[in-house]
Amino acid sequence: MALEEEELLLKQLPHSVEAEQAVLGSMLIDPRCVPDVIEQLRPEDFYIRQNREIYETIYSMFNFSLTIDPVTVLENMRKNGVYDENVSRNYILQLMDTTPTAANVGEYVAIIKDKTLLRRIAETAGDMTAMVQQGTDSGQDVLEAAEQRVYAIRQGRAARGLTPISAVLLDVYDRLNELAASDAAVPGLSTGLGDLDLAISGLNKSDLILLAARPGMGKTSMALNILLHAGKFSGKSVAFFSLEMSREQLVLRLISNESFVDNKKLVTGKLNESDWEKVAAAADALNRTKILIDDDSTVSVADINAKCRRVEDLGLVVIDYLQLMTSAGGKERSGDNRQQIVSDISRALKIMAKELNVPVLCLSQLSRANESRTNKRPMLSDLRESGAIEQDADIVMFLYREDYYEKESENHNLAECIIAKNRHGETRTVELQWLPEYTTFSSIDRTHEEY
Repeated sequence: MALEEEELLLKQLPHSVEAEQAVLGSMLIDPRCVPDVIEQLRPEDFYIRQNREIYETIYSMFNFSLTIDPVTVLENMRKNGVYDENVSRNYILQLMDTTPTAANVGEYVAIIKDKTLLRRIAETAGDMTAMVQQGTDSGQDVLEAAEQRVYAIRQGRAARGLTPISAVLLDVYDRLNELAASDAAVPGLSTGLGDLDLAISGLNKSDLILLAARPGMGKTSMALNILLHAGKFSGKSVAFFSLEMSREQLVLRLISNESFVDNKKLVTGKLNESDWEKVAAAADALNRTKILIDDDSTVSVADINAKCRRVEDLGLVVIDYLQLMTSAGGKERSGDNRQQIVSDISRALKIMAKELNVPVLCLSQLSRANESRTNKRPMLSDLRESGAIEQDADIVMFLYREDYYEKESENHNLAECIIAKNRHGETRTVELQWLPEYTTFSSIDRTHEEY
């Protein structure tokens, strides 16, 4: 019998009864440590049901700013229907008796967090084994599911399940406090173009931002502008996935942007002494950034997602461009038309942005429809294999330069960034200066008041 009991105990998932009791005891002895514990532990981190019920009671009391002591906790347990006449009162007293001091609550919390981590890893390993044994999924699918689950654990998030609004409210308050304390003009990452930042509130976490234009309008240049600014000033890692240009071409473009040395000179190598000095200074500045470049031209969303999960402190993902990607599953199904494939890719990109919790800037080609119109400014219906892309994106921006179509135009090197969809505000047009020799965009210096 003893052997059977031992085997049953071994089947239990990792937990520490003593640490759970010590944390609860500390909170009851000294309510001053409650905010620190609430910040670090969720109710599901407690493995023993009785401990979890007590913690849930304290957690909800804290959210309503109620006084926390043994009497009020017992009263709230009674209201919540988790009070046991014969057990609860004695157990609360026992918790306080067995906890030597609240001074070590940080160590007790660390033990619980470690046990929770081990349980999540064990659950994931069990689920993966079950997927393999069922034999219905390919190795690639199982690997993708495993990476997704492990990434969720690493980020401190549960891979699935409903979240009570009380937990979300705490996160929202933290975010509001962070924004209130910040000196930044916009809540998201800056694009480096002030007028554009104000129009779209910067590049915000979990957003899918689509930048679309006809070939030759400067999509890649705009994306590299944004990447360079984020790489230099955000302090985070920024990743650029280029399906069209090589790493060397991209870095030449970045050097041109940073050094203001004519791009043609860099391509031909015809540089004078002053140019070399500027290039050296630009290379030094680029060297200090955490810009990551991938020029694999056969990449899928799943590949990008897997690569980005391994990047420490990721701040932004840029993809150039959507129509060149292989389908979300990495394999084209023979019955699928291109519209369905692009629809799958755009949906997967939005899911990736939410999972990685970073802005994803994706470039897209436009159809030729605008070229047959008198007014050649792009609109949402011009998106190639449209529909799903327009629906999934949080922000859709178009680039348009009148002098591209009309060489004699007065608006020489004036570019329009047309914000056609914006979940964070209004749709409008932002005027930018196009500097072709440096393949870069800049804000227009306002010399008159706008009405």
